[in-house]
Amino acid sequence: MCGIAGFVEHTPTRGAEERAALLDRMCRVIAHRGPDEQGAEVRGAAALGMRRLSIIDLAGGHQPMSGCDPALTLVFNGEIYNFRELQRDLESRGHQFKTHSDTEAIVHAYEEFGAACVEHLRGMFAFALWDESKRELFVARDRAGKKPLYYSLTQSGALVFGSELKSLLLHPEVGRGIDLEALDAYVTFGYVPDPLSIFEGVRKLPPGHTLTFDGSSVSVEQYWDFPMETDAAPRDEEEYVEELRALLDEAVRVRLVADVPLGAFLSGGVDSSAVVGLMARHTPQPVKTFSIGFREDSFDELRYARVAARHFATDHHEFIVTPDICQVVDELVWHFDEPFADSSAIPTHAVSKLARGHVKVVLSGDGGDELFAGYTRYVVERQRRLFDRVPRPVRRGLMEPLSRALPHGAWGRNYIYNGAQDTVGRFVNSLSIFTSLNKRLLYTEEFRRSLAGRLTATERFVQIASRANANDPLAAMLYLDSKTYLPGDILTKVDRMSMAVSLEARVPLLDHKLIEFAARVPSALKMRGLETKYLFKRAVRGLVPDEILDRPKQGFGVPVARWINEELRERMRDTLASRSAAARGYFDPRHVGRLLGEHERGRRDQSTALWALFMLELWHRAYADGATDAPEAGRGCAHLEAAPV
Repeated sequence: MCGIAGFVEHTPTRGAEERAALLDRMCRVIAHRGPDEQGAEVRGAAALGMRRLSIIDLAGGHQPMSGCDPALTLVFNGEIYNFRELQRDLESRGHQFKTHSDTEAIVHAYEEFGAACVEHLRGMFAFALWDESKRELFVARDRAGKKPLYYSLTQSGALVFGSELKSLLLHPEVGRGIDLEALDAYVTFGYVPDPLSIFEGVRKLPPGHTLTFDGSSVSVEQYWDFPMETDAAPRDEEEYVEELRALLDEAVRVRLVADVPLGAFLSGGVDSSAVVGLMARHTPQPVKTFSIGFREDSFDELRYARVAARHFATDHHEFIVTPDICQVVDELVWHFDEPFADSSAIPTHAVSKLARGHVKVVLSGDGGDELFAGYTRYVVERQRRLFDRVPRPVRRGLMEPLSRALPHGAWGRNYIYNGAQDTVGRFVNSLSIFTSLNKRLLYTEEFRRSLAGRLTATERFVQIASRANANDPLAAMLYLDSKTYLPGDILTKVDRMSMAVSLEARVPLLDHKLIEFAARVPSALKMRGLETKYLFKRAVRGLVPDEILDRPKQGFGVPVARWINEELRERMRDTLASRSAAARGYFDPRHVGRLLGEHERGRRDQSTALWALFMLELWHRAYADGATDAPEAGRGCAHLEAAPV
């Protein structure tokens, strides 16, 4: 696991030494992603650098790396799980390997297959490959978006890229103008979805895409997408169960290859428990597992993790985390680079920090909810599908205007507005922190005018859902979540928080073979009535304890509502009511004050909305206002207290 950074300037304005110094700064700012080693090469028009977290072939595997063709130079972030099989195939075609690393397999695969090399890779990756003979840069990102990749084409025609946005911002030609569509998307959903970035001159390479830069233009091509076509002739349920069991076992097994200690995050949910159970089958020693909880919510959160730990006889490590929340938020802002409002980043960071004290690699259970319909929002949408029976003219001509006419805080206002939308629009509305209805009160008139004529966040998501080519509403929702929430929130959170402490996180449930299988499964087997994850639970019953399988769905409990009214009360109000926040011109200070007052008085829980606004303003101060410096040393470290197991 590593971090990469670099740039290509076909008409350099800097000398070789100056370019090398710039590349060095771009790499050092992401040293947390790879504390073991730094590699860099300035070659012709290209400057390629990386930070290495040594996992496989510790003595070899140094980057940048070349293969048989000395004109090719690669920097790579990720893990390729089928590299040994790929190496044998390539050797049979005449390729000669110098190392035992998965990095070299990519170089030779590119020599053999060109851009189609990505179709032969099984794993998580973001890499950049410079071809000196063609004077061309080839960049690729993995299918699900486990590893990040930002890029910017500057006004002078240079292409700048990196694993984290903070590397790009060190390049003098990358600007910091705010992308208003991205800002609107963040306010709506709490993260900036691909391919947008919060800065208008920077983009994210979407999952399943490649980028080619020839010095004059950037070409972005899609090589893979979440397939949403179910089997034309659905098979017997038992056949699906057996195939799923085999795929799950294989996905976990291939991710156990490492030359360093590994373990697993264990939340006590179905997904993480299944991953740990399968790990236990393939490892001779007890699996090292890691769980955390908050003092305010520790009993319910940790109870099921203990059940799984005892059942699988793991080497279990469990802690109660009591963060100095006023300092933790600054560290989160710096690591995410873009505004990010998912408060579960706090426990993710804490459990990563705990695990890093024992192992260098962990497996996590992320991805199962998007593949097999595990979120409660799918249940809510199925229950609200009754609104589809109401004629559209009534919904749009009566219900929606009524919701707009009702004052803020009126009983049923948001529910009526939600019910007035079409199926996908209703689902997108339910995902929103600030809906189109409530942004009318939040946004200033000036900000609304600046957004006029642009694609709204809601319209963007509705368009994505339409690409699913599925008449089945659940399939469209799963596709939408897999293209937006999964890479933009879940995988971003796991990557940044694990990499913040130099920990590699592997996600077996997002093995692309498993994804392609899940796409073929009929929706009726993913969600049976109002029971979520029906097929997945059937497949792991007998492996995972019934007490966990039959527990109610529950996310990680983060006591943000209490923090806002206690530890963060003064800082929250000072930040959101500050002159700098008002001067940005995005939000009506009166409405922000109204939200604060409602929450502080206990009239209405506005914690999600306030947290999003708070993290946005802190992000502006850390990045948009010109700085990229890390928080002060020693700040932001959560306090861990041993808890009885």
